[in-house]
Amino acid sequence: MIKRELVPGYKIAPVIKGGWQLSSGHSLDRKIEDEQAVADTVAFIEAGITTLDFGDIYTGVEELIGKALVELSKKSGASARDQIQLHTKYVPNEKFLSNFDRTDVATIVNRSLSRLGVDQVDIVQLHWWKYEDRHYLAAMEELFKLKTAGKIKHIGVTNFDVDRLKEMVAAGFTPASHQIQYSILDRRAEEGMAQFCIENGIGILCYGTVAGGFLSEKFLNQPEPKAVETRSNVKYQLIIDEFGGWDLFQNLLSTLNEIAISHKTDIGTIASAWVLNRPAVKAVIVGARNISHMDSNLKIP
Repeated sequence: MIKRELVPGYKIAPVIKGGWQLSSGHSLDRKIEDEQAVADTVAFIEAGITTLDFGDIYTGVEELIGKALVELSKKSGASARDQIQLHTKYVPNEKFLSNFDRTDVATIVNRSLSRLGVDQVDIVQLHWWKYEDRHYLAAMEELFKLKTAGKIKHIGVTNFDVDRLKEMVAAGFTPASHQIQYSILDRRAEEGMAQFCIENGIGILCYGTVAGGFLSEKFLNQPEPKAVETRSNVKYQLIIDEFGGWDLFQNLLSTLNEIAISHKTDIGTIASAWVLNRPAVKAVIVGARNISHMDSNLKIP
């Protein structure tokens, strides 16, 4: 898989393996599930999907990634770390935003490094819950201090708006990346965000490219579901409503299916490829829990 330059001197895979789906176990034997998750993560890396996205609040995931690094080192030796791009997050406790403690940033980043078993992480992405609590600039300042100290290679952000990004740039804290929701159904990024990121050298990393699985054959020619399985699906159903409703969504699925058939692939791959080729987008994040979708993920670029 040919890597893309996110910022000068730093390249990432255009398809990033997301880690949020690994944050809780669904089998009675969590040990077996964890061992399989480690093996699958190594398989993704060896196949070329070398950039991993996760977060400090994803329970157990940083530890799993750390174990995968150990397994990869057994195969590749000291060069294993150089094969991988590690993207974690700094997510402050929402309850304490109004009394934000700057020292929390270093505490959490150091904890992430310990869990991962590394001296430096490639990107730490700041997530902020409420703009009313304006300490996000203080958090960015602390992250940039950790970059200067060599503990972080680059700084990213997640789910900020253009006005807040302008504040960061003006303060001298331009992020390398901005992780946002972007799909053929949800094109809010095109209302100023993409252009701002292009103008300021900020790469967009996209999640939600298959709308929680709605952009798939599973929902083609199907009635609108009356009940949804997850909070994520509730969110994506609202996006479908804003897109124009279920009937228009079915027309879109039909068109995507025709394109997928002509390319001998599936709807999700086509939907993700569409996002990957939008201006300012550097990578799409796939939420593969295991290797069952790895072949289709490799066809996205």
